[in-house]
Amino acid sequence: MADPLVTVAVPSYNQGRFLEQALTSIFEQNVPVEVFVLDGGSTDNSLEVISRWKDRLAGHRSHKDEGQAASINEGIGRGTAKYVCWLNSDDWFLPGALSRLVEAAEAQPKAPMVYGRCWNHYEETGSRKAVWVQPFSERRLALRCIISQPATLIRRTAWERVGGVDPTLHMTMDYDLWWRLYKTSGAPHFIEDFVAVNRVHEATKTANNRRLHYREAIYLVHRHHGSVPLKWWLAQPYAVWWKSLIRRISFH
Repeated sequence: MADPLVTVAVPSYNQGRFLEQALTSIFEQNVPVEVFVLDGGSTDNSLEVISRWKDRLAGHRSHKDEGQAASINEGIGRGTAKYVCWLNSDDWFLPGALSRLVEAAEAQPKAPMVYGRCWNHYEETGSRKAVWVQPFSERRLALRCIISQPATLIRRTAWERVGGVDPTLHMTMDYDLWWRLYKTSGAPHFIEDFVAVNRVHEATKTANNRRLHYREAIYLVHRHHGSVPLKWWLAQPYAVWWKSLIRRISFH
C-alpha cells in the first residue's frame, strides 16, 4: 500500500445523514489518503456510518471535544502526509479533486496552499450555484473570503508553521488561516477546476450565526490587513437581517 500523500481530517457532529457521502468522495479519489474522523459524540447514526468505514480509516473517535477547529487540528496532527486538508462531514469532493490539487501543488512548490472552485449545493431545492472564488490577491481577500474551504489543499510544512486553525474562532477559522498562511509563507495558488461541493442546509453555522460571522470576519480583516474596507460595513446589515429573513422564508 502506498504511503499517504494527503491527510484528510473529517470533523463531524450529528451529521450521519451526510457523512457517508463525504467519506465515499474521499476514498474515491485516485491519490493515497489517510483519513481521520473526529466525531464530537453524535447521538444520530454517525457511529454506524463510521463503523462501516473503520477498516479504511487511519483513525477515528467519538466523544465530546473542544469544537470543530480543535478537532481539525487533532486529525491533521495525527497524520504524516505531505499535504493536508479537512472536509466537513456535510461537504464532498468531486471526482479527481485531490489529484488535480496535488498536481497543482507539486507544480507550485513555493505556494503554501492551492485552491480551486467550489459549488454551493442547496439541500432544500437540490440546485447548485458556484461559490464566489477568485484568483488570489491581498486586496481581494480583504474584501471578502475568496477561497472556499472544501476546495483547498495545504502543504503540511506551511500548516505546521502557523499551528493549524485557531480554536478560539467559531465562524471564520478558515478565513483566518488563509491570512496567516499568506503572511507567513506567501500567496496561495489558484486553479480554475471545480473540485468540491459545499452543502448549504438549515443547520449550517453560517446560516444560523450571521452576526457572529461578520463580527469575526471584520476583526480578522482589521488584524491582518490593517484596515477594513467600507464594503464590510455596508454588507453587514444586508447579510445579517435581509438574508436571515430570506432564510426563514426559504426553510419554512
